[in-house]
Amino acid sequence: MPSDPSNSDTPRTLSGIDSTVETQRQRLNTVTQETRFVLIQNILSHPKQLPSLKELSYVNPSKSQSTIREHLEILIEDGIVEERMLPDDRRQRDLPWRFYGLTEEGRALLSEAGLLRAEAALQDMYTRLDTTPEIDKYAQAPRPGQATE
Repeated sequence: MPSDPSNSDTPRTLSGIDSTVETQRQRLNTVTQETRFVLIQNILSHPKQLPSLKELSYVNPSKSQSTIREHLEILIEDGIVEERMLPDDRRQRDLPWRFYGLTEEGRALLSEAGLLRAEAALQDMYTRLDTTPEIDKYAQAPRPGQATE
């Protein structure tokens, strides 16, 4: 007697759902780890939401650049953050050309988890940040996706 096709599909469908839920859970674990969550907040608070490593280091003085870079790599591997680079012809001497921003998928995950509610407050806090002339210069650097001036 042939098996009921609806019964054979059920475990596969549930397994697919379980796999998706597990992936989302793992990604939420990734973004809610303390240092990575702070980096995401730093990205969200940045006026262009594309800070450079130097800017991230400035707002995280207790972390080394290598530590920040390691956490960024994990966020990149999980598809939460992406590294964006200026094309060679737009790069300027003594200005950053590599930046970090949320992916669309990362933004959607944070939104679904209710972790974007403080975005405006974070941006407001950034405007009050006491910065050095060098960091001000970095903050004004051209970013990928920005029209050339």
